[in-house]
Amino acid sequence: MEFHPQPRPGTARPWAFPAPDRGTLDNGLTVLRCHRPGQQVVAVEIFLAAPLEAEPEGLDGVATIMARALSEGTDKHSAEEFAAELERCGATLDAHADHPGLRVSLEVPVSRLSKALGLVAEALRAPAFADSEVERLVRNRLDEIPHEIANPARRAAMQLSKELFPATSRMSRPRQGTEATVAGIDAAAVRAFYEAHVRPATATAVVVGDLTGVDLDAVLADTLGAWTGDTAEPRPVPPVTADDTGRVVIVDRPGAVQTQLLIGRIGADRHDRVWPAQVLGTYCLGGTLTSRLDKVLREEKGYTYGVRAFGQVLRSDPEGNGAAMLAISGSVDTANTGPALDDLWKVLRTLAAEGLTDAERETAVQNLVGVAPLKYETAASVAGTLADQVEQHLPDDFQAQLYARLAETGTVEATAAVVSAFPTDRLVTVLVGDAARIKEPVEALGIGEVTVVTG
Repeated sequence: MEFHPQPRPGTARPWAFPAPDRGTLDNGLTVLRCHRPGQQVVAVEIFLAAPLEAEPEGLDGVATIMARALSEGTDKHSAEEFAAELERCGATLDAHADHPGLRVSLEVPVSRLSKALGLVAEALRAPAFADSEVERLVRNRLDEIPHEIANPARRAAMQLSKELFPATSRMSRPRQGTEATVAGIDAAAVRAFYEAHVRPATATAVVVGDLTGVDLDAVLADTLGAWTGDTAEPRPVPPVTADDTGRVVIVDRPGAVQTQLLIGRIGADRHDRVWPAQVLGTYCLGGTLTSRLDKVLREEKGYTYGVRAFGQVLRSDPEGNGAAMLAISGSVDTANTGPALDDLWKVLRTLAAEGLTDAERETAVQNLVGVAPLKYETAASVAGTLADQVEQHLPDDFQAQLYARLAETGTVEATAAVVSAFPTDRLVTVLVGDAARIKEPVEALGIGEVTVVTG
């Protein structure tokens, strides 16, 4: 039997997050392009500065309906024809609304890029917003809401936002609207929101993929470059205020066999110099199966299948102000809700008293920095991160610099950041579970006043 020789590893090459080229079309549209050899499926992310806070009073969810309606027909194609044209291109198109604005995402083989971008430009330039299509999308959204409320994780997120932010803040209410607000949305409201906020001068397109042989300037000029619109003054960004007084809110679900935990507060966003250390420390606390929270709550005690700690940016502004949700999330069986919370708080107190270890810090750096080349192997992942930087008003080299700063962050700095991010007396705890069984043991922990709301 003849054996083939064992493959030998090649020479390791240094890696850095891709640097885009930035430019502006004649219509004011900002373009970031990034050539990625070998990526034959091109990813395009378009950010539209139409934030949720711009939604008219009483019409929460109109941005979501508008985003979904962009691909439901144009002045040239019906909804069915538009979908068929996308399918002929082998393309996928998605759009969603969030606090910073709207994101339109396209993936298409590079050989069909011009045709697909032409369809996207058509949707942005002249969406039909037909009464029948908007009515259908509204009905679909109304059908989704009861399922979201029934989902413990989604219900916990809704309650935490309501607890943290004042009622006058758009951040306190569901991003995609409530039954009452969505029911009031019609085609006229969608078109009015579109005309007020969607224009090339306040939009950014990110194009990532193998652009060998592609005259991208010509493609953009013929597609997105033909989209016209008025200029607009930047919207003032209201400050983010939040109440993180330590307290517990139980969303009552009688008979629930598990309790959904969501513990959070508002902290620094990516503009703050503490962000790299906060990312590193939070990863050590609950970023993976080997983190402190999982070691105790999952491995030692068997309360849960997993608990995660994370930081999620909510909104930033051009002046470098913003906020991120810092949270711990997971689920435990009902009987062990009190003991699990007790042990979770012990983990936080021990972390504050003793700090992280050098071994924890080293593992976190290896996991966060070492897997980056795999994380950004696809064009879509690179485009998504570049678009995140755009909507958060970050420099184009932010992600590349972040990895360098993570590698330089020491154990003491990471400890200080995560302890500051999760102070035991300034956390709002939301529990979705059986109040009759969990209220008393949770009150005994003394981690804050306990109130019960209906599920």
